[in-house]
Formats: sequence, structure tokens, C-alpha cells
Amino acid sequence: MFTGIVQVKAPIVAIEEKIHFRTHVVKFPAELLSEIETGASVSHNGCCLTVTKIDGDLISFDLMKETLRLTNLGELKIGDLVNLERAAKFGDEIGGHLMSGHVITTAEIAKIFTAENNHEIWFRIYDKQLMKYILHKGFIGIDGISLTIGDVVNNRFCVHLIPETLERTTLGKKRIDQKVNIEIDPQTQAIVDTVERFMAQKEQERVLSQLEE
Repeated sequence: MFTGIVQVKAPIVAIEEKIHFRTHVVKFPAELLSEIETGASVSHNGCCLTVTKIDGDLISFDLMKETLRLTNLGELKIGDLVNLERAAKFGDEIGGHLMSGHVITTAEIAKIFTAENNHEIWFRIYDKQLMKYILHKGFIGIDGISLTIGDVVNNRFCVHLIPETLERTTLGKKRIDQKVNIEIDPQTQAIVDTVERFMAQKEQERVLSQLEE
């Protein structure tokens, strides 16, 4: 599990390409190396990846076909930065919201508004079925960052970013049409799905009651 509080941006220093498979080598800063071992989970742009090799501060991760299909990681190049977060431990402060590292889709950046002390980004999601989980003032994970949703219009939504988020993460350098990884808040998803099932059941009971009259 993760908290959505990105700890650092780190560069990809090597990429090994295979058919429907990739290995990323990331240069970790010293503060993230403590007690790291193969098999450990690390969030990359919000996607949970497993450490496969350690060579000093060079940490390797394998990306399978499904990961490449659902996330923006397959589009990254050597030198690109990724948002990193080590897995949360029991007793850690949860500064954002609980996240699984399971990216559900990507979104495109549609608009960026920048003013003094204000940075607003609008995102476009093409799978409109997912928009029912994206609610005003709800939680969402964007490239591994726990954020609060601003306005929601059709298949678009926005977030407002403070200077600390812009400095600590990769969002401050994003441009129009670039893709970001999206993780829906699981509690919101559970509530929406439960309400939908309840309403469908009530509608079915109403129809059956009318047929019996």
C-alpha cells in the first residue's frame, strides 16, 4: 500500500526492451535506499512495481504487457523522471489517502492554467464509465500523487496544485496531451458500485411488483 505522497523524482538511466516487456533501471537517491531489497514494492508514477535487481543505487524493475498497456510507463525514455514512493509501513503517517498502486487507466492533459500561486490542470478521460467515480472534492491518484478533485465536467476534471507538489513531483513539467496514470479511490468506487446495485435491485423489485398486480 502507498499514501500518494511522492517522496522524490528519480531518473530512468537504462531501459531494456523485449517483446511486450520492459526493464527500467532507476537511479535512486540515498534517502530511498534504506533496507531496500529484491521483491520490495515501489510506486512508479502510481504503478506498483517490484524490485528485481539492486546494483548500488541503480534499482531495476520489470514491466509486463498489462502494465505497459494500462500505464504511461511504456512511453518513458532514458533521462525521464518518475515519481517514486516506497511502500507504506504500519505506523507511518498517512498524509494523502491509501492507494494500492493499481493503475486503472490513463488520462490526457487537456488544459493547463497558470497564475501567481495557482496551477490548475484539466484532465480528459476517454473511458466515460470511469467518470462516475470521479467526484468533486473526492480523492484521486495521478501519477502516484494523492490529490483532491476540483471541478468535474463531462469526461474532464481538474486539480489545483500547490508549489510543493509542483516542485516535488513531475506534474509541474507536464504539457498538453501528455498522459498520466490514474488510480480511482477504492472507497469511492465501492460506495458508487454499492449504490448502483441497490438502485438496480429496487428497480427490479418495482417492476416485478407491477407485473404481479
